Amino acid sequence: MQISYHGHSIVKIKTGDYTILIDPFITGNKLTDLEVGNEKPDIILLTHGHNDHVGDTVAIAKASDALVVAPNELAVYLGWQGIRTHGMNIGGACEFEFGTVKYTQAFHSSSYTTETNEIIYTGMPAGILVMAEDKTIYHAGDTAIFGDMEMIGKRHSIDVAFVPIGDNFTMGPVDAAYAVGLLNPKLAVPIHFNTFPPIEQDPETFKALVEGYEVKIMETGETFEL
Repeated sequence: MQISYHGHSIVKIKTGDYTILIDPFITGNKLTDLEVGNEKPDIILLTHGHNDHVGDTVAIAKASDALVVAPNELAVYLGWQGIRTHGMNIGGACEFEFGTVKYTQAFHSSSYTTETNEIIYTGMPAGILVMAEDKTIYHAGDTAIFGDMEMIGKRHSIDVAFVPIGDNFTMGPVDAAYAVGLLNPKLAVPIHFNTFPPIEQDPETFKALVEGYEVKIMETGETFEL
């Protein structure tokens, strides 16, 4: 399995036969190395409806016929745009051909703002557990710290946890470091920072605060084998 990071909250997972793209915010993302026209995923997973996470989902899905998996209200809304979707909700798991996806809670908000400044409610925000090839990847989405992260870590042996550290809208470095201790992953990777001025952070600060766990600060486009 190959895992790569592409700025903000974009994570790409390549299994033997499938490419999974999480939160593909490409257009307007100064940190990403991706180009919309080059992305041909089989599955797109979305954590919530904010524009900096839904990003280029519709354009990519239309071009690649990717299945978009998202919290239910968001899936319904995106389905109206003419793409294939599969709605889920917090606590639910579903087995796909590449593996299993399970949605966890996240403490945040979730809405999509249209070009005409209409705000569309898109259901509950979520984190995502991806279980494939005997590995478990946890993408926390946008979230505050919450105590049930400990339960998520106890019930699932997490190989890699992607956690936001940007502060202002999500956990900052201090809370994110504490969250790592609750989740108990083999490896923690900071995401959702430095894209915009309100979330500028030094990931080295987060790394220094994490005690007893390996932290990998990934450069844009960096890939590792799991």
